[in-house]
Amino acid sequence: MIKEQEVYKIGVIGKAHGVKGELSIQIDDDVFDRVDAEYLVLKLDGIFVPFFMEEYRFKSDSVALVKFEGVDTQERARELTGVEVYFPRELAEQDEEAELSYAALVGYTLIDNNSGKPVGTIVYVDEQTINIMFELADGRLIPASEELIVDVDQKNRTITLDIPEGILDL
Repeated sequence: MIKEQEVYKIGVIGKAHGVKGELSIQIDDDVFDRVDAEYLVLKLDGIFVPFFMEEYRFKSDSVALVKFEGVDTQERARELTGVEVYFPRELAEQDEEAELSYAALVGYTLIDNNSGKPVGTIVYVDEQTINIMFELADGRLIPASEELIVDVDQKNRTITLDIPEGILDL
């Protein structure tokens, strides 16, 4: 059984493409450019299910056309419309020299560089504006600027950040 901490969200399935089960997926992460994977994980009824890919190609920088094994009709493909798509963390983290995407940091523990203490767990990364923010489990928002990141420890799933003074008091 695949657990939520073993994957991270990279996109959402759009509409069926063609009549043989191909799907368009809106991709929010560049993981396909960095890592080869045989499967993606779909969240169906709250359960993470691996779907093996027969083939994929890019329609644009942010849309991939994917053909999954066992999804051979337009009707079956339509059933997957709107389903969230996840990528296995262990595959993304194999290349230690590759830069992790912000989406891959969801689930990491945030450490305050000044005190050395854990601040909370990152549950969401808001990249919608120029000021990227980490949302913690308790609802606090912490600036996620690359200049503030001191260390990312993939093995222990922690990120150390120079948190600006006063932010934690809000």
